[in-house]
Amino acid sequence: MANIVGRKTEIEELVSLYHSKKAEFVAIYGRRRIGKTYLIKELFKDKMAFYHTGMSPIDTAKANILQDQLKSFHNSLIRYGMEDEKQPESWIEAFFMLEKLLESKERKERLVVFIDELPWMDSPRSCFLSAFEHFWNNWGSNNDKLMLIVCGSAASWVENKLINNHGGLYGRLTYEIKMSPFNLHECEEFFKSTNIKLNRYDIIQAYMAVGGIPYYLGFFRKGLSLGQNIDQLFFAKNAKLKKEFDRLFASLFSKPTYYKKIINLLSTKHCGFTRDEIAKATGIQKGGGFSKMLASLEASDFIIRYVPFGRSKREEHYKLTDNFCLFYSKFLANNKNTDTNYWEKNQNSQKISAWKGIAFEEVCLAHIQQIKNDLGIGAITSRESAWSLRGDDDSEGTQIDLLIDRDDRVVNLCEMKFYKDDFTINKAYDSKLRHRTQTLIDKLPKKRNVHLTFITSYGLTNNEYSGQIQKLVTMDALFEK
Repeated sequence: MANIVGRKTEIEELVSLYHSKKAEFVAIYGRRRIGKTYLIKELFKDKMAFYHTGMSPIDTAKANILQDQLKSFHNSLIRYGMEDEKQPESWIEAFFMLEKLLESKERKERLVVFIDELPWMDSPRSCFLSAFEHFWNNWGSNNDKLMLIVCGSAASWVENKLINNHGGLYGRLTYEIKMSPFNLHECEEFFKSTNIKLNRYDIIQAYMAVGGIPYYLGFFRKGLSLGQNIDQLFFAKNAKLKKEFDRLFASLFSKPTYYKKIINLLSTKHCGFTRDEIAKATGIQKGGGFSKMLASLEASDFIIRYVPFGRSKREEHYKLTDNFCLFYSKFLANNKNTDTNYWEKNQNSQKISAWKGIAFEEVCLAHIQQIKNDLGIGAITSRESAWSLRGDDDSEGTQIDLLIDRDDRVVNLCEMKFYKDDFTINKAYDSKLRHRTQTLIDKLPKKRNVHLTFITSYGLTNNEYSGQIQKLVTMDALFEK
C-alpha cells in the first residue's frame, strides 16, 4: 500500500471487504486510465488466486473475438496453476475450469479473484454474461472464502449489466466502487511521490491539460518545466498523448466516431448544449441509441448533465468536463499544431491565456466542495450551475459561469480568474461586475441575498474597487482534501 497515492477511502473499503466472513462480489468502475487496475494489483499483489484481463476489442479480429477471448482466459488459468486442459469452447466451460482451479487451492485466507476489463469479454453472441451469472450464482456466492473483484472502463456497461441488472445478477453485487479522477490535493501528493517539483500554480495548469488522471500524470518528468512537460506529452515528435484521444474512444465504445462528434461539439461551448441541440448539430438521430451514448459519456465522467439556473428540467444541458478532451479539442484536433515546442514558445500567447481562463473555471467546478468549505458553507445544501441571460437590443447579455444557490437564502455569484499575480479590478471590470450582480438581484426573489465571490490564483489588489467583493477564495483552498 506504500506505493498507492490517494485512494484512502477505496483502500479502507476494500480492506474491510477482504476481512469479511462471507463471499464478496465487488464491481469497480470509472473512466479509463483512472488507476483501477493499479489499485487492485498493488493492494492484493500477494493475495491473488487468479487474475485475468479481457482483450481489447480494437486488438482483436471481430471474426475470431470469442475464440481469442477464450484462449486468453485459458492462458491465465494455466498461469495460475491449472493442470493441462484443452482450451474451453464456451464461457460456461471456461468458468467451470476456473471453479476447479480455485477448489484445488488450499487456502486459509481469501481467494481473491480479479477479472479486469470485464465488459471487453462480453462480445456479441458469446453468452458471456449468462455464463458469468451461473459462475457466481451457482458456485461463487456459496464460497465464503471468495472475493471476486471485477473492473471495467466501460462504466455504462458496469452500471447496466451488473449494478442495475434485472436478470440473473439482480441484487448479487455485494459492493460497488466508482473511482473518480484525482483532485488537486491528490495530484500534489502524486507529484511529491515522484519527486517532480511543480508549485501549485503549475500543478493547476497540469490539471487543466490532463485532469486528475494518474496514467497521464505518470508521464510527467522531473527536471522539466511545466511547458517542457506539456510539449513532450502533446507536441513532440513521438508525444505520449498525441494519439490518446482516438485510442481512448476506440477502446471504450463500439461506435467511437459518434461519441467523438458529441465531444467535439461540446468542446465549442462552455455552458454546453441541450439534447435536441446536440442531435441537430451532430446529425445523430434521437432515440434509444443516442440516449445511451449520452448516458455512457456521463457514466465515464466525460460530460455532466445539469439544469442552468432559472431554467426548467426541459432545458437540461450537457457539458464537457473532461480536461484532457477539452485540451485536445482546443490544441490538437485536426492536427492544429505541428511545432514540437509549441507550448514553450506560446505559453504567454492570447490563445493559451484565453484557454487558461476557461480551463480554470472547470478546475473550480471540479472542486466545489473545497470552495464551499473555504466559504464556511460546506454543510449547507446548495445547487451549483451556470446562468446566462440574453440581452435585448439595448443591453448586453449576462453570462455567469458559477452560481452557488444555497438553502440559507444566499446566492454566491462566483467570478473565477486564473492570474500569475494578485488580480486587480479596474474601473471597467468593476462596472461589469456591478451590472452582473444587479441583473441577478433583479431576477431573484426579494428575500435572497447575492454575495459577489472572487476565486483566483493568489488574491486581489486592495484598491477602490475591491471592497464590493464579499468573499475571496485563492487557489490554496482548492488543494484541501
